Amino acid sequence: MSTPNSNIESLQQEERVFPPPDAFASSAHITSAAELEELRTEASSNPEAFWARMAEQELHWFKKWDRVLKWEAPHAEWFGGGLLNISYNCLDRHLSTSRRNKAALVWEGEPGDQRTLTYQQLHAESAGSQMF
Repeated sequence: MSTPNSNIESLQQEERVFPPPDAFASSAHITSAAELEELRTEASSNPEAFWARMAEQELHWFKKWDRVLKWEAPHAEWFGGGLLNISYNCLDRHLSTSRRNKAALVWEGEPGDQRTLTYQQLHAESAGSQMF
């Protein structure tokens, strides 16, 4: 069996960097590559503390967990005893904030039709009928 000879240069080894505009980066959740690297370092050095902090900051818990991680190889149980509702976290918690008027869902169909729903509109539609 012969080995194929290829003159195609791989595009999977991209080295260029395309930084975002400063105005965009300053309003981002993570504002720099240095901040991202700090988060990575924190997450790898103490995963339980990192994920506990993220879970507390980013999610609404109806009951906080009793234990961040229970590890009995090969099984892991994260946030044991905690109670949350993913639907509430995705939609409902934004209804009482200024985010209620921001786009929650942007839908684009095949023929080019599109529809954008804010969190408030999405909530109203989901409560009353089928969305699409």
